[in-house]
Amino acid sequence: MSEENITRLEINGKELILIGTAHVSRHSAEQVKEVIEAEQPDTVCIELDKQRYESIMDADKWKNMDIFKVIKEKKTTLLLMNLMISSFQKRIAKQFGIKPGQEMIQGIESAKDTGAELVLADRNIQVTFSRIWHGVGLGGKLKLMLQIFASVLYNEKVSEEELEKMKQEDMLDSMLEEFTEHFPKLKKPLIDERDQYLSQKIKEAPGNKIVAVLGAAHVPGIKKEIENDHNIEELNKVPPKSKAPKVIAWTIPLLIIGMIAYTFYANPEAGLQQTLSWVLWNSSFSAIGAAVAFGHPLAVLMAFIIAPLSSLSPMLAAGWFAGIVQTYYRRPNVGDFENLSEDVYSAKGFWNNKVTRILLVVVLTNLGSTLGTLIAGADIVRLFIQNVFG
Repeated sequence: MSEENITRLEINGKELILIGTAHVSRHSAEQVKEVIEAEQPDTVCIELDKQRYESIMDADKWKNMDIFKVIKEKKTTLLLMNLMISSFQKRIAKQFGIKPGQEMIQGIESAKDTGAELVLADRNIQVTFSRIWHGVGLGGKLKLMLQIFASVLYNEKVSEEELEKMKQEDMLDSMLEEFTEHFPKLKKPLIDERDQYLSQKIKEAPGNKIVAVLGAAHVPGIKKEIENDHNIEELNKVPPKSKAPKVIAWTIPLLIIGMIAYTFYANPEAGLQQTLSWVLWNSSFSAIGAAVAFGHPLAVLMAFIIAPLSSLSPMLAAGWFAGIVQTYYRRPNVGDFENLSEDVYSAKGFWNNKVTRILLVVVLTNLGSTLGTLIAGADIVRLFIQNVFG
């Protein structure tokens, strides 16, 4: 049995065998099967949480998705990001004729075949996303979304030899250095905290011999953290929402309305100009966002009409209304949900599938509305200053 990509540790009288895998490598899946069958461990730990485990085991999960509920619960951006993140991985996996996450599936199957207990050792993905989202700030969020979206457009093929090189620790160190250079605040919740979480779960797994199936990026961190004790409860905490964004979200519309009202009082013509600026910038950019998503004409019209009003209320968003109209007139059918996992392989698929088209309509309409609000707000402030202090 090859010891490549395998790390053996002794902790508290337990034998831990860490298999560092690439998530889209055929060799990784084969090695997982070989190691578990040879070692006959008491427990197999896999780098999955309950939500991702159920997604892997339930092939029909997309058919059961309620798109109206996704929009209502404000989860369109999160779902779109999830789909985009998985797109690049799935495309490479398809290139090699394997399922993405095949090594995790193999770990589940081999645990069952050998009678080993299965432990889902990773942190809940929603907690990880919440901690990431909380820490990157507005600029970081935009940069992250652009980076993820760019991965959908990436079509270069990767050789399996290059893929295997990604599992070497020295290669990973350089990759992580580049990763933290672009997104320094992202490494802590995405890599470091999960290293701590995974190491604690592996260490606490029942039995004396434990095999852990892990993405190779986590192996160096787990080797470092396994000797330390970590508080799982603390690592599972979702950061409290700051009150500042809510205060700002209500303050800005009130200031906008106040400035327009005062300008109307001082100079009705300038006040009318402010109002037109607010309506046209908001409406135009919101409608452009919906149109870029290839939304239904009535969804684009809805985005144009509702944006100036929704921008004045933190409780509303133009994209929600446009998305609901898009869903009504371009309701996804069973085929769209069945093809979703295939269609996310490419940018064309994202725009062609009715499910992702709805998500794009919501997200791009909201982005357009936000941009229009910033431009219109700046123009309103300019006219206000000119008429009050000019």
